[in-house]
Amino acid sequence: MTQTAQHRPTSAQDLEDLVGVELGPTEWHVVDQGRIDGFADLTGDHQWIHVDPTRAADSPFGSVIAHGLYSLSRTPAFLEELMAFDGFTHSLNYGYDKVRFIHPLPVDSRIRMRATITSVEETAPGAVKVVTTLAVEADGIDKPILVAESIGRFSS
Repeated sequence: MTQTAQHRPTSAQDLEDLVGVELGPTEWHVVDQGRIDGFADLTGDHQWIHVDPTRAADSPFGSVIAHGLYSLSRTPAFLEELMAFDGFTHSLNYGYDKVRFIHPLPVDSRIRMRATITSVEETAPGAVKVVTTLAVEADGIDKPILVAESIGRFSS
């Protein structure tokens, strides 16, 4: 079940007011073998550490681990749980900086995300570039499994 976004900025000022505020966490998302296999099928990345439970059991990880890009690909949906951008005429996921896969994610883990807007920069009248630091965490793992800077462009 997806929760309703907690924040609904409608202006550059609303976004600036959120700089430094931690948003989240989101609801938990279960990463089971079916989702890992589906991601492998979608991307064509069938490396054995992701899709072969028998072989992965003998690896240093002790089980299948999810693709790092699986966790990264979940961040837009997680961000929508935290913030709705429907108050803007145009919004665009412009990309990511400083993506780091800090810790492997074992199969059947639960993940969620926290986000902090780190900067808001006017790029044109009525348009801003927003940098948001994302931290994806897994239940029972002390450090984040993923940290990235998301870049968005918004105009009103």
